[in-house]
Amino acid sequence: MQEMELHDLSDDADYAASMQQGSSSMMRSDSSKRSSSSESEGAELVYLKDNVTIHPTQFASERISGRLKLIKQGSSLFMTWIPYKGQNSNTRLSEKDRNLYTIRAVPFTEVRSIRRHTPAFGWQYIIVVLSSGLAFPPLYFYTGGVREFLATIKQHILLVRSVEDANVFLVNDFDNRLQRTLSSLELPRAVSIASGSSTPVSSGDSPTNVNLERTNGGLGHDSHSISQFHGRQKQKAQDPARDISIQVLEKFSLVTKFARETTSQLFRENHSNGFGAFEKKFDSQSALDFDHKASNDTETIVNEIPVAPDPVEFDKLTLVWGKPRQPPLGSEEWTTFLDNEGRVMDSNALRKRIFYGGVDHKLRREVWAFLLGYYAYDSTYAEREYLRCIKKSEYENIKRQWQSISPEQARRFTKFRERKGLIDKDVVRTDRSVTFFDGDDNPNVHLLRDILLTYSFYNFDLGYCQGMSDLLSPILFVMEDESQSFWCFVALMERLGPNFNRDQNGMHSQLFALSKLVELLDNPLHNYFKQNDCLNYFFCFRWVLIQFKREFEYEKTMRLWEVLWTHYLSEHLHLYVCVAILKRYRNKIMGEQMDFDTLLKFINELSGRIDLDAILRDAEALCICAGENGAASIPPGTPPSLPIDNGLLYSQQEDEVL
Repeated sequence: MQEMELHDLSDDADYAASMQQGSSSMMRSDSSKRSSSSESEGAELVYLKDNVTIHPTQFASERISGRLKLIKQGSSLFMTWIPYKGQNSNTRLSEKDRNLYTIRAVPFTEVRSIRRHTPAFGWQYIIVVLSSGLAFPPLYFYTGGVREFLATIKQHILLVRSVEDANVFLVNDFDNRLQRTLSSLELPRAVSIASGSSTPVSSGDSPTNVNLERTNGGLGHDSHSISQFHGRQKQKAQDPARDISIQVLEKFSLVTKFARETTSQLFRENHSNGFGAFEKKFDSQSALDFDHKASNDTETIVNEIPVAPDPVEFDKLTLVWGKPRQPPLGSEEWTTFLDNEGRVMDSNALRKRIFYGGVDHKLRREVWAFLLGYYAYDSTYAEREYLRCIKKSEYENIKRQWQSISPEQARRFTKFRERKGLIDKDVVRTDRSVTFFDGDDNPNVHLLRDILLTYSFYNFDLGYCQGMSDLLSPILFVMEDESQSFWCFVALMERLGPNFNRDQNGMHSQLFALSKLVELLDNPLHNYFKQNDCLNYFFCFRWVLIQFKREFEYEKTMRLWEVLWTHYLSEHLHLYVCVAILKRYRNKIMGEQMDFDTLLKFINELSGRIDLDAILRDAEALCICAGENGAASIPPGTPPSLPIDNGLLYSQQEDEVL
C-alpha cells in the first residue's frame, strides 16, 4: 500500500464541510448531463460551475467568462472550461481570444497540482499546473465554488494537500513528491566531448541540414592538461542529439497552445508585488536607436519574409563591444594575485581576469573553490587547509546518516528509497562519454552517486531532482576529491537551488526576467515572440535550468561556468547569454516565421554548435548596453543571487558538525 506523507484533504474543515456540496453538485448536474447532447457517450458530468472567469490582460475590465466542468469517463477525469459565446465583457477581446483560452478536455493525468488563492480582498481563484510545469491562467470564481470544485475532484482521483504549502493540492501524486521539476523534461545527454572544436551553426543554416554524427573524445583522469579532451575516440552509432527535439516536443505536445501563451499570466502574478512598475516602464520604453547591420560572426541569410531590423548594432557600439577573449589564467600569473600567505590581494581584478579568459585546467581545482565561495578570498593557505579538514569530517558525518540505514529501515523510509532510486538511475547516464565517468563499475560514478545521496540528506527539503547530476559532474571531474566536490556543489546549489524548487518560482522568475531583457534589447524580436505564442520563453528552459550544460562540449561548459561564476558584470550574465543566442539567430527565427514548436526544435538542435567566444562577447556587450535598465528588469532575488563579496560561504560554520 502506498505510504502517504502528505496531509489528506480531510484535515481541512472547509473541505470536509464541502463534501456535501460536492455531492449535491453531482445531483444538480445530472439533469444537465441528461439534457446535454454535447457530452460524449459514456461520459458523466460530475461538476458544473457557471461564471468562472479569466483575465487575459492586467486590466480588470477585460475578462472572459465561461463554464467550468468536470467530466468522468471510465476511470478518467477531465476538466473543461468553455467561454460563453459572444459574451465577452470587452469589445477588444476578439473571437480569437475566446478560442485561444478555451480549455478542452484536459485529463487529470496531465495535471500536477492545483493552487488555491484566497485573498483577503477580492475573489477566490485557482491555478492549475500541468505536469510539464506550464500553467493555465488563474480561474476566478466570482460566485464562490472553489471548495466544491476541489471536493468533487477528491471524490474521483487522489488529491492531497502538500505539507510544504497548505494552498497547494497535489494530483495523483504517487511518485516522489520532490521529483517533479524535470519529470516532464527527461532529455538525453545531448552534448559530449568533441574530438575537435565544435562547428557553429550559422544563422542561415538549419541544424537539421547539418550532419549530427560527431566523434567523441575522452577525458583522461590522470592528466590535468586540456589535451586530455582529445583522448580516445568513440564513434557513436547514433548521436542522442538527433532525438532531442522529438522527445521535447512529445512532452510539450501535451500542453495546449493556450497554456503556452498564458503562462505569462502566472509570471505577472508572481512578480506583481513591487515590480509592476517595471512592466509599465518597459512597455512604453522605445528600443535602443541603432541601425541594423549583420554581425561579423553571423552569416547573412536571405529571408523569404522581411525581418524587422535589430535595434542594437554591435559593430557600431565600439565603446561597449565585448573585448576579445584572452588566454586562460595560468600558474605563473595566478601567483601574482596572491600574497606570501596565500590571500587573494585583489578579488575584483582576479574575477575580471577570469571573466575574459577563464582558468587553465590545472588551476581549476583551486580557483573554482574561490569562485563558488567555498574559500574566502582573504583566507590563507593554513586557513584553507584547516577548512578542508573540518569540512571533510562534517561531510563524512552526513554521509554516515544514509549509509547507516538498514534494509529494514529503508523499507519504511519511502522518501529515501525514492530519492536513491532516482539518483541511481541518473548517475549511470550522466556524461558517460567522458572517460572520467566511462565504463562499467566506474568508481567515479559511485562517487557521483554518494555525493548526491549525501546532499539529499544535507538539504532534505530540496532533496534530489533530475539535472543536479549534470551540475555536479564537472565539479567532481575538476576537484577529484569527494568532500571538496560536495561542498563546492553545496555552494553552487545555494545559487541554483531555486531552479529545482517544487513550485518552479526560481525558473519562472528567470524566464520572466529574460522576457524583459529581450523586450529592452530587441523589441521587434520580443513582439514577434508575443505574436507567435512564445512569450513564456519555455524554449530556453533547459539553458537556464542547468546553465547551458548540454549546449556546449564539456571543456567549453566548464569555461562558461567559471565566467558566469565571476559575477564580474552581473550575477545574471547567463540571461544575457540567452539573449545573445536569440539575437544571433533572430533573422532565421523571424524570417522563417517559427512558431513555438518549431522554435523549440530549432533551439534544441543548436546543441553543441554555438560559438562560445562569440556569444560571450555578445553577452558582455548586451549587459553593458542594457546598463541600469537591464539590472532593473530583473526582479530582486532572481537566481543566482548569492552575495559575492562577503568572502567565505562557510565562515560561520567551521565548528558546526552535523
